[in-house]
Amino acid sequence: MQILMVAPHPVYTPRGTPISVLNRCRALSALGHRVDLVTYPIGEDVPVSGLRYLRARVPGISRVNVGPSWAKIPLDVSVFATATKLLLRNLGTYDVLHTHEEAGAVGALLHLAVKIPHVYDMGNDWSVVLRNYGFSHHHPLTRLAHTMESRVVRNAQVVIVHFPELAERIHRDSPNTKTAVAFNVPFEPSPDRDRVAELRNAWSPDDRPIIVYAGTLEVYQGISLLLRAFALLRRQVPARLVIIGGTTEQIRELETESLALDLRKDVRLEGPMPQSEIPSCLAAADVLVSPRSSGTNTPLKVFSYMATGVPIVATRIASHTQVLSDATALLVDPDEEALARGLGRALNDRAAALRTAETARALAAEQYSHMSYVRSVAAAYTTVGGPVPDEAYITEAVRRLEVVVP
Repeated sequence: MQILMVAPHPVYTPRGTPISVLNRCRALSALGHRVDLVTYPIGEDVPVSGLRYLRARVPGISRVNVGPSWAKIPLDVSVFATATKLLLRNLGTYDVLHTHEEAGAVGALLHLAVKIPHVYDMGNDWSVVLRNYGFSHHHPLTRLAHTMESRVVRNAQVVIVHFPELAERIHRDSPNTKTAVAFNVPFEPSPDRDRVAELRNAWSPDDRPIIVYAGTLEVYQGISLLLRAFALLRRQVPARLVIIGGTTEQIRELETESLALDLRKDVRLEGPMPQSEIPSCLAAADVLVSPRSSGTNTPLKVFSYMATGVPIVATRIASHTQVLSDATALLVDPDEEALARGLGRALNDRAAALRTAETARALAAEQYSHMSYVRSVAAAYTTVGGPVPDEAYITEAVRRLEVVVP
């Protein structure tokens, strides 16, 4: 099938939704489809067989922050205009219109205008995203976002959701809408043993245990909570905290917080690192932590964490508990005392912590594998005319994936 995909994101950059978009393109390509991707003029053209990048043009904008921002307005307008022109000029060329997040709004309109099947890729609930950035539940923008996305969902032939809570939300509001859950499993190389040893030596030359967080540093990720918890932990357990990711401004803010808590000697702020390095960074840890304080969308880092066999400490919120349980992680309340106690348990009772880590790794291999991911995407596409997947088709598609399968 020939797919027009619209992704108002900087694809590819190493952060949540752009990673998800690229992986969706990889899966569709492996299944034999061809994708024209309309996206921001920001990001790397990662080569994928069958994928063509069509970048909208917005002079003067070279970066865009995570979450709502003024820069997204001209970028989104340009992406939507480019996609609309492309579709109208090539009527009959495309079999499917596949949109991500806010592009679903233009996707719904184009579906009605030209009757092309619409696949909506729903990584988040729009209203929840706005609440994560400080908008109240009753704010006019939050309510508008909920109304608009509900209409997008009702008019899509199928909605690919990234975690089960979204499917439940859709079925409550729009019981006739078809959904497919496709967890964002990692498409990453295996850790490099020499690099793991090098990182451990650099981060903790005195061989103290290492706690690692890897991801964006947005407020809802709970990094300030993590620093306060680490300050409590350090009174009982000598350890190092490594934080990977973030913008220059966010890192400066964390440096200030670390100084105020007298943590600078034991906290290392690495900033963003190449995605190819992340598996080695995670493998270099004694504990992996996700201190997210709110939200329902399961972060990609959780799946990467699970695949490592390193113990995980995470907050007991819906973002985590849709995938993690007490059998696969040390789940704690989202407050600094509970998080400090959880980190302490993971470091002090290594046998118990490693049992949860091994259970998590086994679960990841069984339920959050490339095979399960490709199968979910293929199943979603049967709704818009794709072939009904059998095991031979899925197995061959996984073989084609242009990634190093761990």
